[in-house]
Amino acid sequence: MAHYLDNAATTPVRPEAARAALEAMTEGWGNPSAQYVLGTKAAGRLQEDRQTVAQALGCEPEELWFTSCGTESDNWAIRGAVELGRRKGKHIVTTAIEHAAVLEPCRALERQGYEVTYLNPGRDGNVALRALEEALRPDTILVSMMLVNNELGTVLPVAGAAQAIRTAGCPALLHCDAVQGFLKVPFTPGELGVDLLSISGHKIHAPKGIGALYVRKGLRLPPMILGGGQEGGLRSGTEATAQIAAFAAAAEAGRKSLAQDLSHMAALKEYAVKRLTAGVPGLQVLIGEGASHILPITLTGYKSEVVVRFLSDLGIYVSSGSACHKGKPSHVYRALNLPKKERDGVLRISFSYDTTREDVDALAQGLEQAARQLFPALS
Repeated sequence: MAHYLDNAATTPVRPEAARAALEAMTEGWGNPSAQYVLGTKAAGRLQEDRQTVAQALGCEPEELWFTSCGTESDNWAIRGAVELGRRKGKHIVTTAIEHAAVLEPCRALERQGYEVTYLNPGRDGNVALRALEEALRPDTILVSMMLVNNELGTVLPVAGAAQAIRTAGCPALLHCDAVQGFLKVPFTPGELGVDLLSISGHKIHAPKGIGALYVRKGLRLPPMILGGGQEGGLRSGTEATAQIAAFAAAAEAGRKSLAQDLSHMAALKEYAVKRLTAGVPGLQVLIGEGASHILPITLTGYKSEVVVRFLSDLGIYVSSGSACHKGKPSHVYRALNLPKKERDGVLRISFSYDTTREDVDALAQGLEQAARQLFPALS
């Protein structure tokens, strides 16, 4: 039996989403731009799905634009915001622990002459609002701050950032990468005070290949892709109706069970902390607070990639950090200034609505077995 504990990397597609995708592919497969009945039916379903995802997010349907993934949404938000602010300044503020989908576009903009300030976290994995307040300038045109860090689970002060921007009176737009926050912590874009916000389907039990960007009403973002004028002319290309249908089904199911799911994951995280720290010698919890679905731990002195492979052979799946690192050292843990022995032993455990205590018990038993068989060879 497999025990999957890497839901921050991706989630299994839930049955409701798979059924919705199949229906869209076999019955509602028309091109939404076509003028005959098959097309108009697909267009109608597309608008219903947009309404459903918008309701789960807490925004208006006309503020939500579908993309291929969270990475595209982040890139569009950053490049679009910079284009809108090009006459006001060339300064950007972000954090040192953002996803690569934010950091890499910022680095590309640096090469084009923009100045980027990267805010470092404290040892608790959070970013102080004071640091942001001190970084803001009259020529700051963009602040990009994630809601939930994908490796630590820390919840960053996005609403406070919005207030700081208003208080400073600078022209910055506020973008939030909420890929790990959507249906994992309660929020709406309005409550956060953001101008732009990115979400992704495969983190909430929809298929890969679908995401969305929230664009605050009244903000006219430059188009990401030019072509046939789909998505209000902002993101051309025939809409991925099957993925969108699945995204909507997953979002609706997640919205309805949100309180129950958050309670379940919080209880599971608490159980995991007790079970793992009591049963596995040398195991430390790096960040205990934050979103309920992410628990970062470390096995000081041991190589996490070796442990991940050992557990995988037992049918237990966890991560040594963000899946997007592909074996490279994590910039997030470097930013925490962890000692190398702690940093080398980092594992990320991440839960979902369908994770069980049995999964946690299997992980604990697997790590206990590794301690007996593997660790002495690495010490």
